[in-house]
Amino acid sequence: MSLSTFESTVKLIEAPQQSVYAMLSDLNNLEKAKDHLPGDKLTDLTFDRDSVSVSVPPIGSVLLRIVERDEPKTIKFETEQSPIPFNLWIQLVAASETTTKMKLTAKAEINPFFRGLIAGPLQEGLEKIADALTMVQYE
Repeated sequence: MSLSTFESTVKLIEAPQQSVYAMLSDLNNLEKAKDHLPGDKLTDLTFDRDSVSVSVPPIGSVLLRIVERDEPKTIKFETEQSPIPFNLWIQLVAASETTTKMKLTAKAEINPFFRGLIAGPLQEGLEKIADALTMVQYE
């Protein structure tokens, strides 16, 4: 097994850093982002303040839990249930008083044999989640 890192491109969100952090650090707010998530890629979405569960065809069921909040900069997640254990970070940096730069980073222990099969879909999924998060109304 080797540790693989996947990063989204840096996205610009038209909202202050504190507003973005407040929304993303409480997963109950996913209700507002639900319509922006790709329904063909994510199904059976359930969530509470600290965790989110989703079914990702063909990978299967994934349960993520927030393990650390560093207001207003970082939200860290770990998998509690997943065919591929991984960590996910949402990083937020104020670009101005009214805009925020966001980047998603995932680190996963992946067997080198399977890395070629799942690296593309993982990277694509991370990018789609980042895109969806830019479309949410934060204020």
